[in-house]
Amino acid sequence: MRYVIIGAGAVGGTIGVRLGEAGRDVTLVARGAHLDAIRTRGLTLRTPDGPVTWRGPAADGPGQTPLPADTALVLTVKSQDTEAALAAWVDAPVVGGGTAGERLPLFTAQNGVANERAALRLFAAVHPVCVWLPATHLEPGVVVANGHPHPGMLHLGRYPSGSDRTARDAAADLTAAGFVAPVRDDVMRWKYGKLLSNLGNGLQALLGPDVPERLVERVRAEGEAVLAAAGIAHTTPDEEAAERGDLVRHRPVDGAERAGGSTWQSLARGAGSAEADHLNGEVVLLGRLHGVPAPVNAAVQRAVRRAVRERIPAGGFPPADLEKMLD
Repeated sequence: MRYVIIGAGAVGGTIGVRLGEAGRDVTLVARGAHLDAIRTRGLTLRTPDGPVTWRGPAADGPGQTPLPADTALVLTVKSQDTEAALAAWVDAPVVGGGTAGERLPLFTAQNGVANERAALRLFAAVHPVCVWLPATHLEPGVVVANGHPHPGMLHLGRYPSGSDRTARDAAADLTAAGFVAPVRDDVMRWKYGKLLSNLGNGLQALLGPDVPERLVERVRAEGEAVLAAAGIAHTTPDEEAAERGDLVRHRPVDGAERAGGSTWQSLARGAGSAEADHLNGEVVLLGRLHGVPAPVNAAVQRAVRRAVRERIPAGGFPPADLEKMLD
């Protein structure tokens, strides 16, 4: 398959460079200064084993040229950017007739669990990807990938459940590129487990690396209660740790540990948006649907929106203000 990586940031950049280095046909989609840098000097992936620079086609959207029929679209934008990305690509023409939404598989390699349902409104073949991939994108043209000995673990399947040949073919390509890529009929169960672990992302973005454990426990406890009330299955931390084992460990790159997770990076870059409404907000939504209060997750949503609005830097939210919101 050929791959179009829609969102060449931390996750998309790592996947795209690794696939390209493995000899797969890759096009990266980016915007602004990041796109300019990729076009000018390529995308550099800094890893524990040293840097790799990929040079290949990069674009800001689908363009007018029909996409080859063996193309797979890999959606790696943040969840708050999903709607715009889907709208931009769904009607892209495909060689031989038809559109991307009708004919091409779409892989959702994103945090959260709302992207797949949104995608299925427009794309006939949606393939969820549960992403365990420690990487950072703060500088145009550069992604830092801390995963070792494998850059990440990517669970693939078909939405709403099951698997198919397309998922298996993509998994084979990802495996050749160095990833651990199991194919699972219950991939959404893994994505809901990942959602629970991502509920602390907003807290880290607000307070920095030293988040009180009691706050992390509170957002997760609400998430577990809400999923139980909704009857939604999810993996457990023990199950996930056993699966990951020593396959994907965080390692320093150029002597530096990973600075922060995905939400932290959005505040650090001053991106103008963050994903808390699709992570903590998913818990709040399900809680409201099933009569389970989730006030701590709702407070994290509000705080992250304030941080974005007031341009409070990553880790710089006043702890006393957050405590008041949580209480």
